Amino acid sequence: MKDLYLMRHGQTLFNVLKKIQGWCDSPLTEDGKKQALAAKELLKDIPFDHYYSSTAERSCDTLELITDKPYTRVKGLKERYFSVFEGESEALNPQLNQYDQFFPLVGGETDKDVETRMVTTLTDIMNKEDHQCVLAVSHAGACAAFLGVWNNADHIFKQYGFPNCSILHFHYDEGKFIFVDVMIPEI
Repeated sequence: MKDLYLMRHGQTLFNVLKKIQGWCDSPLTEDGKKQALAAKELLKDIPFDHYYSSTAERSCDTLELITDKPYTRVKGLKERYFSVFEGESEALNPQLNQYDQFFPLVGGETDKDVETRMVTTLTDIMNKEDHQCVLAVSHAGACAAFLGVWNNADHIFKQYGFPNCSILHFHYDEGKFIFVDVMIPEI
């Protein structure tokens, strides 16, 4: 059995300003950097053999605060694409359960698009022979979409929350991911 640790990036300027990020980017805040360092402490005894990050700067910067080892940037770990609403106020967001009726109309991704991309990407990563214990840094929406394929994401997030730098731990075996727990670093 293999282990995947799927982590949300640290807090960003757009998180603080309540702006839709998606594929656009903003830098980590000082709290975001502290969250990453707290996650580093939480993960210090886990023997990772490979590291991956979304291509977004916020994810790469988070991972670079956790490890100085080489990592691979992967587009498949990116956040949901919100099209013309990227960089706009979160006040413009519809209710979460209405994203699929709204964002695709303006060229954005559906839940299924994000689920498929994340499952394909993470399955490809975990199927590599020498990948026994992997840390991958991604985004809240992308992590939620992935978790929702294997477990009840709403229930887990209501129970634990999913603040910046939270980590979802999964076992991986024969093409299936089994949710283990959520790790939340404290700053």
